[in-house]
Amino acid sequence: MARTEEFLAAAGEALGPRGLTRDPELIDPWLTDWRGRFTGSALALASPASTQEVSALMKLCAEFGVPVVPQGGNSGMSGGATPDGGGQAILLSLRRMNAIRRIDTAAREAVCEAGVILQTLHEAAAAEGLRFPLTLGGKGSATVGGLISTNAGGTQVLRHGSMRAQVLGLEAVLADGSVFDALVPLKKDNRGFDLKQLLIGSEGTLGIVTAATLRLLPALADRAVLWVGLGDVRDARKLFLHAEKMAGEALEGFEILPRHSLEAVLDLMPDARSPLQGDHEWHALIELTADAAGADALPALAQDLLENAFEAGLVEDATIAANEAQAEQFWALREEISPAERAIGPAMQHDISVPVARMADFVAEAVPEVEARFAGTTGIAFGHLGDGNVHFHVLAPRGSERGAWEASQGKDVSAFVHDLVTKWGGSISAEHGIGQLKVDELGRLGDPVQLAMMRAVKQALDPEGLLNPGKLVPPCT
Repeated sequence: MARTEEFLAAAGEALGPRGLTRDPELIDPWLTDWRGRFTGSALALASPASTQEVSALMKLCAEFGVPVVPQGGNSGMSGGATPDGGGQAILLSLRRMNAIRRIDTAAREAVCEAGVILQTLHEAAAAEGLRFPLTLGGKGSATVGGLISTNAGGTQVLRHGSMRAQVLGLEAVLADGSVFDALVPLKKDNRGFDLKQLLIGSEGTLGIVTAATLRLLPALADRAVLWVGLGDVRDARKLFLHAEKMAGEALEGFEILPRHSLEAVLDLMPDARSPLQGDHEWHALIELTADAAGADALPALAQDLLENAFEAGLVEDATIAANEAQAEQFWALREEISPAERAIGPAMQHDISVPVARMADFVAEAVPEVEARFAGTTGIAFGHLGDGNVHFHVLAPRGSERGAWEASQGKDVSAFVHDLVTKWGGSISAEHGIGQLKVDELGRLGDPVQLAMMRAVKQALDPEGLLNPGKLVPPCT
């Protein structure tokens, strides 16, 4: 107890009155992940205002042996930013570090601190005639540091890649308090390992991201958003290849969803309308974009793409959003799938990926296989066809109690789905991270050589295991 009080006194002095609190009312909102699956406790909540303060805190944590759980917007999907129930860890919030240090319009770069909210970055880039090419549903709460730490994806990965592809430079504080400074971007640098790549996607287990240099692109001048009705999920793959061939780099998004998902959203949103008149087993949402140089040709490209698709027998029906408001309505139908299905009843939701070329076949075969194995369940698969990311949800039999079913048969369902995707050469985590939700499954299914390498890196950079313990890296069995 004396050592704990000594640590807290030293941390309070290093961070100042706004930088450390033990007030339960201020801490409690951040002790549960936003999905409500995990709740922990913490020794205190630290809110440093600078990289130097993070460094000072980490040096104290190293000296006193205090674990640290870093947290951004607390909008992760795998419990990676939630402490355990022991109450011995410091919860480290990066939300006060929210400065956009610089936007270089000529170089198309932004230097952002970890606590910058994604939507804020979008707005700042737009004010300079630029854009940051990554977005997702939680853009109003997700922070740059969290996006980097989880290597977030989103709807634009098809063209621009995940968060890893947007990071040109990185600053982070390591477990001993030393500062890793690689903020200056270099297109050519052969001085050995690209160490920033170790930190991207490491979920705070190797270091705490404090700032990053991010790439920006010219602002969009126009976009065309298409909604297509399809008879079969495999037709979606054929349509994707057709769109890719015709549109090239203009193809920025390609999402697929089954009829069940669209109907669930329409039930949840009574003011929403289906973009098409008839019933279709599958739907595709396609976005084409252009900067100023290609804007004039975009409407004709969208029209030609659909006309050729009809002639080739690839689609049953289709429409093009008439204006920006209708384009946003189309995207809202896609983004509301998860809450719409949660409203139906309990479900196990899986964020998985398979090789892009096999995604349609996986969906077509895995859904009936799961439904046959678990009587009364309904398999729902939707997601980013262009990057192989499947959001694979399994709805419980009607009348099931949410908590009881998820804790019993739901666990068996998830293990079965993870076994399936592993057999198909895929990943049990596509864009949401491992966190504490999937760490045991990664230990069960992960390649032994890769797991050994992960553990070796963790041991080298965090030998005392103070950084985000219990997350991402499975323990040795």
